[in-house]
Amino acid sequence: MHRKARRHQQRGATIITMALMLLFLLGFMGFALDFGRLFIVKTELQTALDSCALSAAQELDLQPNAVNRARSAGITAANLNSVNLQSPTWDGKGKVTDAEITFYNTSFTLTTSDAAATYAECSHVQPDVRLWLLRAMAAFSGDFATFPATHDVGARAIAKRGSSQTACPIPVAVKAGAGSPPLYGFVPGQWVIVWGTRNPGSGEFGWYNLDGSTNARATKDQLEGGVCNTRIGDQLGTPGAKTGVDTVWNYRFGIYKNNVDHQLHRPDYSGYSYRPRNASPAGNWTNATPITLADGSTTVYCCAWNGTPNPAASHASAQNFATKRSVNASYDDIGTDIRHGSTIVYNTQNQLNSFQVVATPGANGEYARYGSSDRRIATVPVLDDANRVRDYLCILLLHPMSGPNDDVRLEIIGSAGSPSSPCTTAGLPGGAAGPLVPVLVR
Repeated sequence: MHRKARRHQQRGATIITMALMLLFLLGFMGFALDFGRLFIVKTELQTALDSCALSAAQELDLQPNAVNRARSAGITAANLNSVNLQSPTWDGKGKVTDAEITFYNTSFTLTTSDAAATYAECSHVQPDVRLWLLRAMAAFSGDFATFPATHDVGARAIAKRGSSQTACPIPVAVKAGAGSPPLYGFVPGQWVIVWGTRNPGSGEFGWYNLDGSTNARATKDQLEGGVCNTRIGDQLGTPGAKTGVDTVWNYRFGIYKNNVDHQLHRPDYSGYSYRPRNASPAGNWTNATPITLADGSTTVYCCAWNGTPNPAASHASAQNFATKRSVNASYDDIGTDIRHGSTIVYNTQNQLNSFQVVATPGANGEYARYGSSDRRIATVPVLDDANRVRDYLCILLLHPMSGPNDDVRLEIIGSAGSPSSPCTTAGLPGGAAGPLVPVLVR
């Protein structure tokens, strides 16, 4: 009987020991699962804020409205991510707001100046991330201080623009003339022609395939989709016929041959266009102040990017592109009539006979909803005599094409590598020259 009693006592002790071990293991499991969840939320939140900072930094071009554009781009990019176990609503705890995006100058001092903002910082705290087993431990032990039911998770990211190893130019390039870098004989505001049917000479623009081919389909595809692996030293090819290039060129102006998916074929934020008043047919733009070209001559057919129109020799609707872009003006300014738009730009209704549809203007229109900052502000390579890339310029596409062999005009904005360049690219960061790309610095 004494031996049987001892066996019962041992069984009772074993049960107590196992219960204590299970409680101990439950605690470790709670730590593993709950801190695992916090780590996942932290990773998701960091991804969202990295996207926020990179997108915001891409807009910091020292130009007017840069801070507002950067803040809008950052919020949009951040909140497209899913956070808190891939919750599209971030578990209802709140997403990134305006106040959580701040800007710094080159000395890393807070600033709201468009002309000084160099760094973009995004920070956010995801509050009250719910825990599972630790909450049960709190209820079991009564110790809610050691075992909280929720926990906050924070993250931040800082980005700026830096030189890229690779660039995303359009398949248009210039043969370097006698001028020296970084502008190669051009001046900001100068209008140049992209020759449609003849090969360009020194200091002239033409069509070039970024993959080195001579295929006409490649020109169209590269203009529509973009190629982001162009490097210094790459040799470009010269296409012959450019079938269909007018269609994809005009997508960038929000001009289409029929109803299309605007999200797939994105326009810029504005389709308002520019041609010199002395052109044939007559255009819509004359700048109020002449600029002096590298050869000493002057011209008033210039400066659509951020100039001032001469009201006596410009269309009544004329304003610079930075202004038109801020209000999402269309090819038809505030309308959607292709023929009326052609009257503004070409002084004739029939210039774009094969095109029918214009994207809708205004704050709620298709330019605002589907517009992209790299559709008309574009990067073009500068080539040496062997058609090898040696540098990049930033340009503005001035007007649409009526056919694939049209000569079209561009405006020189400046070097694509300038800190004030509005040109952006999705290229690989880490280069020593060329277009600037957003880079995470913290």
